[in-house]
Amino acid sequence: MTLAPLSRTFVSLLALAPAAALAQDFNAEPPNAPDYRPAFEGQTRAPVIADAEPERSVVASGLDNPWGMEELPDGSWLVTERPGRMRIVGPDGSISEPVSGLPEVFAEGQGGLLDVAIRDDFAETRRVWWSYAEPREGGLNGTAVATGTLSPDGREMTGVKVIFRQEPGWASKLHFGSRLVFAPDGALFVTTGERSVIEARPLAQDVSTHLGKVLRIDPEGGPAEGNPEIPGGQPEIWSYGHRNLQSAAIGPDGALWTVEHGPRGGDELNRPEAGKNYGWPAIVYGLEYDGTPVGEGLTQAEGMEQPIYYWDPVIAPSGLAFYEGGLFPGWEGSALIGGLAGQALVRLEIADGRVTGEARYLQGFARIRDVAVARDGSVMVLTDGEGGQLIRLTPGGG
Repeated sequence: MTLAPLSRTFVSLLALAPAAALAQDFNAEPPNAPDYRPAFEGQTRAPVIADAEPERSVVASGLDNPWGMEELPDGSWLVTERPGRMRIVGPDGSISEPVSGLPEVFAEGQGGLLDVAIRDDFAETRRVWWSYAEPREGGLNGTAVATGTLSPDGREMTGVKVIFRQEPGWASKLHFGSRLVFAPDGALFVTTGERSVIEARPLAQDVSTHLGKVLRIDPEGGPAEGNPEIPGGQPEIWSYGHRNLQSAAIGPDGALWTVEHGPRGGDELNRPEAGKNYGWPAIVYGLEYDGTPVGEGLTQAEGMEQPIYYWDPVIAPSGLAFYEGGLFPGWEGSALIGGLAGQALVRLEIADGRVTGEARYLQGFARIRDVAVARDGSVMVLTDGEGGQLIRLTPGGG
């Protein structure tokens, strides 16, 4: 007679347990390329970190496909919207009218107004840098970077000039990259995509082009001093052999880290080094979208770098920040990555250049387009889509 209540309790616990396990058991999902093997231990499917969900609060709603963000000195946020608008979101959640004076953008497919960046001297200079898909003659387009001065009232961008244009232009609506990251030495890193289409794909390996590259430029235009000398290469190139880089940040080690989209599997975390080749499309840990191998189906090749970490299935990464804030003490030094297909905030613990653990938060909540750490230590995320939100994350109680 006593078994019935116990049985009901046990059933209730079972009903709860799978949901709780599923929230963190992302490594249980089978890979798309089960025959591929990592090059070293810990290169994929790191141990799952069991961690409390952060609390989330909505700062602003109704953004139209927001893509990039930067915190301004007064605590407001400069936010780009892919259709071609830049807005200021106030600390109270107010959303400004679009900033005027921006150049025309190619706002089709994955194109549009993309990333935005400022330097530490913004309060004095009001200078802003942004990347965008630039329309060109003959139906072509390409990633470009511009800079200008934001008026004191935040309504207008003045003195606008284009400081970089990706060459060649291409008739594609896909794979523009394009994160902007200021290096400690003042140079500006720009990430690009290889435009996705099969004909353009090999240009990721062609150093005479800017497609599928990490570039390092002078913030006023032209290549930065100290770039690697690559025979026959464009002078802006830092590294090459990339697919589509929508995540980039300076790590605690002072170096650039990136996360790029793979095809069906094979999203990659890299720490790009000067002059090195990161393999796309010759080597990859994913498959074509139809399930066939990419090229010869290789994951390793002489003279090509291995990713520090890869995902299969993909998270579809967009946005990257390293946590240094104090509000989440267990997160110090972690990489925080937005997941579009993964619909999650991904956290990687990294030690001695290797990933030692992975956690995912907000799973199933929304496609996360960008991630930033606010000056108060909270984590900010931008959600993708026509009803995009700016959300603040603070430590949870669980």
